[in-house]
Amino acid sequence: MRRRCAVLGDPIDHSLSPVLHRAGYAALGLDWTYDAHRVPAGGLADFVGGLDDGWRGLSLTMPLKREALPLVDQVTDGAAVAGAANTIVLDDDGRTGHNTDVPGAAAALRERYQGPLRRAAILGGGATAASTLLAVADLGCRDFALHVRNPERAAETLEAAARHRADLDVTVAALTSPPEADLLISTIPAAAQDPALVAGCARVPVLFEVLYHPWPTPLAASAGDRVLISGLDLLVHQAALQFELFTGQSAPLDRMRAAGESALAARQPG
Repeated sequence: MRRRCAVLGDPIDHSLSPVLHRAGYAALGLDWTYDAHRVPAGGLADFVGGLDDGWRGLSLTMPLKREALPLVDQVTDGAAVAGAANTIVLDDDGRTGHNTDVPGAAAALRERYQGPLRRAAILGGGATAASTLLAVADLGCRDFALHVRNPERAAETLEAAARHRADLDVTVAALTSPPEADLLISTIPAAAQDPALVAGCARVPVLFEVLYHPWPTPLAASAGDRVLISGLDLLVHQAALQFELFTGQSAPLDRMRAAGESALAARQPG
């Protein structure tokens, strides 16, 4: 039986996940399919309920990562702690929710930066903010500030941090408050990165921009000679982990990265 996988979310047209996973299938000679489907908030249950036995895996992006948890039969410890699943594996045991954002973010960060992580500032408070916070905590950081427009948006991320480690010091600050940190993680839309915010972040020496579309974001464009971890870095590492969960085979990381870089370059004007 030909296996099917897909990425779901809204918006979804920009997603490079099909490019990465298809490149992996081609490299290993797998006759699998991987497509993108627009599934808005509240629509995941209907989509999952309509899948047949040919389906093997789902990659989830915004706004579905937290919506997925009640829809699976099993939740891994990582997804339970994060309060979000970006991956659903479908097999004879049912549906299992995983979170590859956390280990993927840790791998992406350490690929570009091997220095100490004492204090991290995170722009945004959603599911991706929670996953990246847990990833940086796994790398030894204990001091965090969540910069958000609405403090209520940070509640679930604060709960995830408390579930992960009791010794994390996580405070909530205004999005407009200049961060004091040695790592800045941005999970906010490019449209929210106004000149004042970008200028206020200029002193942070390491920037992790989780977006890859549009690229560069205002924050990424301002990086200069600072260390920059990109959304494509994150996508490649978390997708490689998904690939292994779906197929049971080692992911051809370099081939997947090259395909993503080529597709992203083709989008650039000129």
